[in-house]
Amino acid sequence: MSNRTFTMIKPDATSKGYTGAILDQIIKAGFSIKALKWTKLTTVQAGLFYDVHRERGFFGELVEFMSSGPIVAAILEKENAVEDFRTLIGATNPANAAEGTIRKKFAASIGENAVHGSDSDENATIEGDFFFSKLERF
Repeated sequence: MSNRTFTMIKPDATSKGYTGAILDQIIKAGFSIKALKWTKLTTVQAGLFYDVHRERGFFGELVEFMSSGPIVAAILEKENAVEDFRTLIGATNPANAAEGTIRKKFAASIGENAVHGSDSDENATIEGDFFFSKLERF
């Protein structure tokens, strides 16, 4: 088990001005930020990041959405990081998310669900490596 996970604040949340409130909730939940980047994905970059979903029907829509505006990428640290962060963000569908979770507060739909959170230690490493060099981590 790793003590690090990866997250992205998605274009829907950044465009609505939720970035600061989401980061505040993450920090108040005991996570420390080890890397942070404000950037915009190209369609090629979004396609590479979400390549695991390439064969699924929603892939094109996902790539288009994720390249539609700026995102905030971050590596977070806390004991039991992946599992605790998945609990903090809530269910993919905000209608099913628990009260107080990030998606319950800030997401509009399954497609525009405010944040991405790694689903395993392995994916947290892969996803963090996609965005950050070793020099950009603390």
